[in-house]
Amino acid sequence: MNKHLEPEFITLLDNNQNLIHKVCRLYTVDEASHKDLFQEISIQLWNAYPKFRGDAKFTTWAYRIALNTAISLYRKKKRSIDTTSIDFSIHKFEYTEYNEEEEEQLKAMYKALQELNDIEKALVFLYLEDKNYDEIAETLGISSINARVKMNRIKTKLKQLLNP
Repeated sequence: MNKHLEPEFITLLDNNQNLIHKVCRLYTVDEASHKDLFQEISIQLWNAYPKFRGDAKFTTWAYRIALNTAISLYRKKKRSIDTTSIDFSIHKFEYTEYNEEEEEQLKAMYKALQELNDIEKALVFLYLEDKNYDEIAETLGISSINARVKMNRIKTKLKQLLNP
């Protein structure tokens, strides 16, 4: 990894860490797993950063890597994640704790989201992040029409889960 990329990467990661926290919250159920997944996603982003060409926005690229990392790790039903140690402190990267109180009103939704499959979770996540269907399709590697159809089906499923 080129040393000149480190400050740029750390700044981008620091400015966009909330999107990683949201992915972690969606795919984990406890704080330890959340922190492990956060670290693993950060490492995957770091490893892939030299290949980031800027064709898409950094956030779209980061969402794709974060979601793919979370899905691949949790599809295996792995409860603990083997991670590579990286010392972000030498880069003056500050980990901001995920504030559970701010997300209190979303607990019912998160509980319902746990009932969805991994791809449905990713689609809902991007939708809630106000991504348009073209961005969702690009991030998930599906067509825009497919994203719309899936989202309509998920909305119906969530309504049934939240209002049985």
